[in-house]
Amino acid sequence: MLETYSGKLTENVVQAIARDLLFYSMKTLSHCFIVGHIHDEMIIEAARKMSPLKRFVQQMSCHSAVGREDLLLRADGYECEFYMKD
Repeated sequence: MLETYSGKLTENVVQAIARDLLFYSMKTLSHCFIVGHIHDEMIIEAARKMSPLKRFVQQMSCHSAVGREDLLLRADGYECEFYMKD
């Protein structure tokens, strides 16, 4: 018999939903050069003259990719010369 508790179940459900949201965002951003993703972050590479951050954040917050208008989504991002944690 396997034992667990409600907090662990909730954590697994939340992580699964976050993974699905990241997956759908990656599909809608397939035109970007995605070089990696870590848990709930996505890393893209772009030319210096191009500033895709605003459009990128809008795409990640898009409800139509998920099909749920009642789901409150928000994304944030930053630009840097090399990968670092925010």
